Amino acid sequence: MSFSTELKEAAQPIIEQIYKDGFIQDLLKGQLSKQAVRQYLRADASYLKEFTNLYALLIPKAPTMTDVKFLVEQIEFMLDGEVEAHEILADYINEPYEEIVREKVWPPSGDHYIKHMYYHAYAHENAAYTIAAMAPCPYVYEVIAKMALEDQNLNRDVITARWFDFYSTEMRPLIEVFDRMLDELTENCTDQEKHEIKESFLQSTIHERNFFNMAYINEQWDFGGKEHE
Repeated sequence: MSFSTELKEAAQPIIEQIYKDGFIQDLLKGQLSKQAVRQYLRADASYLKEFTNLYALLIPKAPTMTDVKFLVEQIEFMLDGEVEAHEILADYINEPYEEIVREKVWPPSGDHYIKHMYYHAYAHENAAYTIAAMAPCPYVYEVIAKMALEDQNLNRDVITARWFDFYSTEMRPLIEVFDRMLDELTENCTDQEKHEIKESFLQSTIHERNFFNMAYINEQWDFGGKEHE
């Protein structure tokens, strides 16, 4: 079994929990609240901006020029391509996407997730640590989307079904490159290093779950005290 396959198999129980949680179940049925959609889109716009910056940090660590080229192309995709999935949700609540994300949010769970990825980018020379922190994002979306397309509860009469259509295919090229890079970059790693890289992957999978839930419950910072009410 390849190392990347080992990571994905270990993450499966977490992904199954994500699928059963309220955000995905309501999205599946076409019943997700407008507030949850707004919170998700605003937080995800912030997240994807940082995800793009992380590609730039990976470029100097990329093992081959082919990998450099791919990372540059991914930056372009993040700036343009993934907006399509966001616009599906904006259409679902009948609000302009640009208007929704004009208001910025940075909730606790999103903050923790982003800082987790930056930590590995700056703390480790081996890019495998950073890739392991980033890879669950496309992987979780693809697996959930494919599960939804086989679920009899998927509401095809609502535009949200197209969100699952998008992620069932669009993440595949990125997943394949991340898998290859993870396998190549860990060939000479010690067992301890592999354990740390696996932890990075699994922690990000949990961050994915928290991110969806963050939108579902409209998570906010609570600093206490009257001046913050």
